[in-house]
Amino acid sequence: MNPPVYLKPWLHARPAVARILLQFIMLSGVFQFGVFALSQNFVVSYLGAQPEDVTLALQMTYIGILVMLPIQFRFQRYFQPRNYLIVVISSGIFLAAACMVVQDLILFFIIRFLQGIVVCGMAACMLVHITAYLTPAHRQVTPSVLLYGTVLANAILIGMIASRVTLTGDFQHLYYYIILFLVTSLLIVIFAFKNYTDRRPYPLWQIDWAGAVFFVLSAIAMAYCVIYGSKYEWFADSRIKMSAVALIFGLILFLSREITFKRPLIQVTVLKKPKMWLGLMLLGTYYGMKESINLLFGYTSTILTWSPEQTMQLGLLNIAGLTICITISTICLVRGFTNLPMYIASGFGLLFIYHIWIYLVMTNDLSFEDLMIPFFLQGAASGIMFIPMVIFIVKTATPKAGYTGLVIGAYARFISLLNASAGFFNLQLYFNQQYKESFLGKITVLDGPISERLDKLFEFYSTRGFAASQASALANSALAKTLSMQTQLLTIRAIFMTLSIIAALIMVTALIIIILSAILKSRQMQV
Repeated sequence: MNPPVYLKPWLHARPAVARILLQFIMLSGVFQFGVFALSQNFVVSYLGAQPEDVTLALQMTYIGILVMLPIQFRFQRYFQPRNYLIVVISSGIFLAAACMVVQDLILFFIIRFLQGIVVCGMAACMLVHITAYLTPAHRQVTPSVLLYGTVLANAILIGMIASRVTLTGDFQHLYYYIILFLVTSLLIVIFAFKNYTDRRPYPLWQIDWAGAVFFVLSAIAMAYCVIYGSKYEWFADSRIKMSAVALIFGLILFLSREITFKRPLIQVTVLKKPKMWLGLMLLGTYYGMKESINLLFGYTSTILTWSPEQTMQLGLLNIAGLTICITISTICLVRGFTNLPMYIASGFGLLFIYHIWIYLVMTNDLSFEDLMIPFFLQGAASGIMFIPMVIFIVKTATPKAGYTGLVIGAYARFISLLNASAGFFNLQLYFNQQYKESFLGKITVLDGPISERLDKLFEFYSTRGFAASQASALANSALAKTLSMQTQLLTIRAIFMTLSIIAALIMVTALIIIILSAILKSRQMQV
């Protein structure tokens, strides 16, 4: 192992300490992305935004990460690490402070996009630096484990801080913690990194700035179209039509640029490989299915009315499952066990158990103990199969394609999260409407149980001093709220049953492949 030369001697001689400090810098970068998922209510109330605006702001950060990712690998081979990180982290501090004072929604979108560039600059840079302190056997697997494990777990970790803040003060104070993380990271860089290294900078040559612009325009158009499509009734609205046209033309220009440019952002030729599409489809399906856990987070806060702290305790169980199983899969990969169908069968098998479990136990009065095992299983499923899928995609891209596999995998995550967001929204609309119409078709005031329930509610409010008309209105409102809650519970159950069927189909397919491979191998040995 050849140690890098960018750290000062006092840290360079302590690899274990170096890895911890570099991982902290990566965490402080990724936290800027995760914190927004916990501050959505603040954005809605403070900026007067709609739920769709919040989702778009989250995706703007991811677009910033995606466009910066291929450029980042060029930058960090040219600029001095210390100077580069000081500029990037200082920019992150400024942008975090700006989030606390900005009141214009468009400006907030721009800030979120720039924060995505900062997140990528910090996380990707640390990914390369941490790799230099690993043994050759661990360099292919461990960096991906650290980066993606951090990405998967950071929302829960930052949520633990957020739950404390919301109980004790203004949600804006959450950004103080982010700034504190970044300032600490800045001090680490100042005192741990050398002012100048003797490495030879790799020339930037020509960076595909035009391709980057085409990608950003296409990604924003796609995000706008998918997020706002249902709200504006899709192509019945001129804004959705314009965004769809912009997406098509932007995508054509981007792909044409990548095919013809001498040094493109990505090598699109890797998409000719069937294995690449297989890996991307599996990754996209996994990303879409794992987002169902957000329905449970919403269920605990709206229906069970748990505090954020209680909900985050479930999140810790999810992280425990992720950590344990990602460690197991990493050990298996390092030791050479790379049978992807086995990982897929195990991971989607756990996702099947998780989804069918929730379908069977979902009621309006679940306890913490009822949800402990499902949350653990969801994290375990991610830990088992996520890293093997990423490594499969990266290997399929071949070394000649450089970082293309990693970047295309990130593109797949962006598209699948958009589809999951829109998909779950539309599934909830569909099932809610279906069950609501079913209820309304059966409910009448002459219905014995319904009439009895209304009478009890009317009596309850009457004894509390309300006039007859007020008591009647409140009774009807309470009944409507109960029906709405039951409709939502049935909707969640229907979605989880649908996803359990998908998980079961993928698991069975993977098992069939494993069995057929074993039979074929046995026959070859006999021959």
